[in-house]
Amino acid sequence: MKKHAFKTVVLTFGIAIFMSNSVFGQTGNKQDRKKPPTFKELIKEMDANEDGKLSKTEIKGPLKEHFSEIDTDEDGFITEEEFEKAPKPERKERN
Repeated sequence: MKKHAFKTVVLTFGIAIFMSNSVFGQTGNKQDRKKPPTFKELIKEMDANEDGKLSKTEIKGPLKEHFSEIDTDEDGFITEEEFEKAPKPERKERN
């Protein structure tokens, strides 16, 4: 009888954990969505030579793909001013 009670407790505990992950896994709260990084965050993460600018060799992702559009003075670097004036990426529609 004790073995049966133990199995029941373990099964109940497992179901409770599964249900809590389902409920709390996605909040649906729009404020919890990740915001685009600031220039200071990008500098901290990618500015390898710590010159306060981002060169094409230092960056990655969409920023690298659109480097020439963002580097408006064509000096080979993205400054904070150029970053702030850069066209914002279009948001993908969700189905």
